[in-house]
Amino acid sequence: MSHGASSCVHSVMAKLKGFEFWSSTLKKASFVVAPMVDQSELAWRLLSRRHGAQLCYTPMLHAQVFVRDANYRRENLYNEVCEEDRPLITQFCANDPEVFVQAALLAQDYCDAIDLNLGCPQMIAKRGHYGVFLQDEWELLEKMIRLANEKLSVPITCKIRVFKEMEKTVRYAQMLEKAGCQLLTVHGRTKDQKGAMTGIASWEHIKAVRKAVNIPVFANGNIQHLSDVERCIQETGVQGVMSAEGNLHNPALFEGRSPPVWEMAEEYLEVVKQHPPCTLSYVRAHLFKLWHHTLQIHQDLREDLAKVKTLAGLAEVSKQLRLRCQVITNRKRFPRVVKLLTMTYRPKEPVANGNSQGSEVKKTVCQKRALEDSDGTADTLSKNKQKKRSRNPNKNFCPEQKPKYIKCEQCGNPKGNKCVFNLCRGCCKKKAYKEVADCPISPGKHPFTHGAKMFIILVKTQLHLIKEQMT
Repeated sequence: MSHGASSCVHSVMAKLKGFEFWSSTLKKASFVVAPMVDQSELAWRLLSRRHGAQLCYTPMLHAQVFVRDANYRRENLYNEVCEEDRPLITQFCANDPEVFVQAALLAQDYCDAIDLNLGCPQMIAKRGHYGVFLQDEWELLEKMIRLANEKLSVPITCKIRVFKEMEKTVRYAQMLEKAGCQLLTVHGRTKDQKGAMTGIASWEHIKAVRKAVNIPVFANGNIQHLSDVERCIQETGVQGVMSAEGNLHNPALFEGRSPPVWEMAEEYLEVVKQHPPCTLSYVRAHLFKLWHHTLQIHQDLREDLAKVKTLAGLAEVSKQLRLRCQVITNRKRFPRVVKLLTMTYRPKEPVANGNSQGSEVKKTVCQKRALEDSDGTADTLSKNKQKKRSRNPNKNFCPEQKPKYIKCEQCGNPKGNKCVFNLCRGCCKKKAYKEVADCPISPGKHPFTHGAKMFIILVKTQLHLIKEQMT
């Protein structure tokens, strides 16, 4: 459909709002693929739709760049127009009402709604002053949503993160609704819950928002399997559930299947070939996610996957991974390896009930590696400490049980065990040299034994005699 023809269609049709928009335009979509930077491109969206996704978002686009750069518009939206790829919501990051509306006007004919990103917590969003770093500027956000709602022929939606305080989160959502937001996606984590501190998303916050607003709400967070989707809808009452990481590891998540890795990888590569061009870095990133577990075993192919520079090269590495995996057929002998071939993926810290207790976000965090317990058991030690334990079984890693050392009186480092001056090795060495002092510790344990002190005295005496002769 041409730009002009699409504009006519939008002008003829009255702009739908809230639940009417969700029901009619979005066809009551409940299974949603999240907007992901450089990861929710056309090929991936089409693959996800084949396997149960009912609604997709574009990757996050930068509004200012979208307005000024025609190539950016073409590469990220205009050349990806596809009848199969609907319903579709285009997401922008922005911090200026006028720029946001200009970008949205350029994009509205190629999608079904415009979404404002208020959830990105990354450092690039902090530097650019967008995403979740706008969540305290309510006056600015209200102006952005209201202006977009007035000017656009498609609905405006928002994706947000929660505040630690549930009551503030509810007021935040109500403010956005009042400004003109027609659908709200709530990621149940705070601004600080990212990276190693990601933790468990609070479904309680999402539930509170759903009860407080009169527009459709999508939930985001803790979604790794179809059972998580069903439980989330049941516990929070939301209209739909959005998945990002879970979808990247298993695009068949919404089908309730965990197919062999190669099945999804090969199908994705076929879609990429059918809908060129596709940026090679996007394809490589998807294959790394899909083959995540298997690449832990086949490190040589991991390196190959990182180095190849063509789509054919990526496909060949994927083929080699499949061939190696299919050789392993004895489940009794290799149960762990065979398990890694499936798409099953969960955080190391499972979600027991999908929500947090009380009014505050759950503080439990999913870290890449658990810290050692007080007794320093082997299964909780880091790999480095486990190696040390294998060399020295009696080695103690518990800080509370380690002996307390007396500090050096000058620098604060542990003092020498037998130093009479209560100094560390370095400070004792300086003192012995400057004051010709003797520290009677056992020979061989200190650089300045009695013999060394006598040598220093002799040298100083000789220097003194030479100086007198010269005068």
